[in-house]
Amino acid sequence: MEKKTFAYYWERFGTLSIFTLMILITSFFAPPQFLSTTNLVQIVTQSATTMLLASGEFFAILIAGIDLSVGSVLALSGMATAKIMAVGLHPIFAVLAGSIGVGALLGAVNGALVNFTRLHPFIITLGTQSIYRGLTLILSNAKPVFGFPQSFKTALGGMLFGRIPMPVATALTVAAVLWFLTSRTVMGRNLYAIGGNRNSAWYSGIDVKLHTLLVFVISGICAGLAGAVMMARLGSAESMAGVGHDTFAIAAAIIGGASFFGGKGKIPNVIVGALIIGLINNALNMLSIETYYQQVATGSLIIGAVALDMVASHRK
Repeated sequence: MEKKTFAYYWERFGTLSIFTLMILITSFFAPPQFLSTTNLVQIVTQSATTMLLASGEFFAILIAGIDLSVGSVLALSGMATAKIMAVGLHPIFAVLAGSIGVGALLGAVNGALVNFTRLHPFIITLGTQSIYRGLTLILSNAKPVFGFPQSFKTALGGMLFGRIPMPVATALTVAAVLWFLTSRTVMGRNLYAIGGNRNSAWYSGIDVKLHTLLVFVISGICAGLAGAVMMARLGSAESMAGVGHDTFAIAAAIIGGASFFGGKGKIPNVIVGALIIGLINNALNMLSIETYYQQVATGSLIIGAVALDMVASHRK
């Protein structure tokens, strides 16, 4: 029988192991209310935005790229949706045009620039991160927009069947669609092939540029939906919404088993990675620890997850 290596176990159970370890550590130090049903539901609900962002970010990382603009796309698409609703358009059409439409457009701009300039997505999305944030401030005049219809807040921020928070239902529905896309379609297999070896994928007849464009469109749509969900939960659109969330999205994807070298990872593990981030943030809040320690914890998790992934890859 073949001997099971560290790489074998890390690839299959690494994310769940980190999740279990985080629960044990945080429950030991946090107050007893931490493991209450109410607080656990709150953790999952607060993690919905990260789930959506991380699901889109996963696609960029899957092809050995990255999308640093997801936080700014969240803000700009959310602000666009708010402005559209402010002129009286029905919330459904506002979300379709503002969140999904604008998110897809901004993602397409990222993908087109990557293809046209042949620069690494890190450089392109670092630039568009600043551009999109600036456009958000211009569109909003640096002021929040609020006063949304109750139907919008209920549809994306209420409860499904009186039990399931709508942000969670939205995030899990999107994750299920994307999981099917990556695991059951030709496009999904092509993305893993591009991430594994871009040149080999091109020689195999895969349209690498088209798939690169689609990856960033998907990332943009997920970020746009995250903007709508955040607006519905908070009841306002903020020009500085999503600041720092790009780090959370990247961390969730990496902790979830995605590799910066591309070609690895699964959507369900990315969702668990988002829950780990939410778990840490919630525990630190309950312990009344300043928010900048959350950034230290998140950064440490990214470094640790990447280091373990490299060890596992070398041993494999």
